Amino acid sequence: MGAIDIEHVHKRFPDFTRGAVENCSLSVESGELTVLLGPSGSGKTTLLKLVNRLYKPDAGRILIEGVDIHTIDAPLLRRRIGYVIQQVGLFPHLRVEQNIGTVPELLGWSRPRIEARIDELLDLVGLPRSYRRRYPRHLSGGEQQRVGLARALAADPHIMLMDEPFGALDAITRARLQDEFRTIQQKLHKTILFVTHDVDEALRLADRMAIMHSGRIVQHDRPLAIITRPHNDFVRQLVTSDDVLRQLSLVPVEAVVGAPAGASRDAPTVRTSDSLRTAISILLQSDAPTLTVISTDGSAVGRLTFDDIRSAVLAGWTAARR
Repeated sequence: MGAIDIEHVHKRFPDFTRGAVENCSLSVESGELTVLLGPSGSGKTTLLKLVNRLYKPDAGRILIEGVDIHTIDAPLLRRRIGYVIQQVGLFPHLRVEQNIGTVPELLGWSRPRIEARIDELLDLVGLPRSYRRRYPRHLSGGEQQRVGLARALAADPHIMLMDEPFGALDAITRARLQDEFRTIQQKLHKTILFVTHDVDEALRLADRMAIMHSGRIVQHDRPLAIITRPHNDFVRQLVTSDDVLRQLSLVPVEAVVGAPAGASRDAPTVRTSDSLRTAISILLQSDAPTLTVISTDGSAVGRLTFDDIRSAVLAGWTAARR
């Protein structure tokens, strides 16, 4: 049993010939980020709102940590779940500190505990503590999104629902926030159900992906498995499974890193957690024959060359699939 279990759920809206969600079953494991990926109208947001009890299913059930959500008071359920949407949804008349502290106040936290949590979260999402007294209208889109994330994390929920949270941002800001969010998730290990129609975003963030089409989940697996073994033509076209660069983005450097003896202090560096696609970009930009691979603490652990990457491709990603 997962942290979120969706069991044979149906949802059909009046005047529609087809269900928005049809016989969907999905288990989201504790501490993992599962992406719901699909085109507009595939049922992603409807399924997310069913988890949050914003919609009621026509059939089936949804469990949160083993408990049927319809046995839990709806406002109480929503206070236990962090929720982040594309439009951010900050209260425009409240300052940043008040927005972040909304749920802890509803839960009856003491004022010193709330104040400490606000500072902690501003640090976590990369905003100066001086922003506490600002109103949302004084923030950029990216800054508002950071505050929205901080508010969702305020009561330290184990489960978070995220609906196109970076969709309204420009490409540069979006990529930066995706990287920062991935770093935050590696620290916190929240259980996250994340909706997007952006394939690159899904591949960048997901532990697992659930591909949706016409209200149904047509494949649920690890990103690399979906890329290399698409269930049908729809999935193959959606994720462009023949795109080698996309496959490279899923394989970490540590899967093919060479021997430490070959590391050089003068060579450009790449982290063990970076993708092979990132490594290729650094090699091309630097015109260097070799990269020095560094760990999270900055120490050199090996080297990487074009030949190492080529060997991984020709081997059919054997190392990456272990």
